[in-house]
Amino acid sequence: MQSYTIGQAARLLGVSPDTARRWADAGRVKTHRDEGGRRLIDGRDLAAFSIELAASGAGTGSGEEEPSYTSARNAFAGIVTAVKLGDVAAQVEIQAGPHRLVSLLTREAVEELGLEVGVEATARVKSTNVHIDRT
Repeated sequence: MQSYTIGQAARLLGVSPDTARRWADAGRVKTHRDEGGRRLIDGRDLAAFSIELAASGAGTGSGEEEPSYTSARNAFAGIVTAVKLGDVAAQVEIQAGPHRLVSLLTREAVEELGLEVGVEATARVKSTNVHIDRT
């Protein structure tokens, strides 16, 4: 399972690293230390916390986006919070700060991208379609 540094988690939650650090210090999100002593957040824990945070209305700051290399300019970097697989189709939910995005795509695409709860991903919206990029 992927883990995230405090800085990465802050970017995904749309808050400053100081805010994410305070939340971790207060025990609002569980952390563990790597061999180098850095605090990390398990992807599943971050996904659950992002849903809780969005429901409370907190964490609505804007994080800095990395440059985009696609024609779909409306990008929402976030964390996968749910994946529902069917025989052919799949539904993927991403929590991007206060925004919950849901995309229907093929099961094959989900498997190729390695999308699962706790994985960082970017939802790209163009017209009425949502495209998912694995980050």
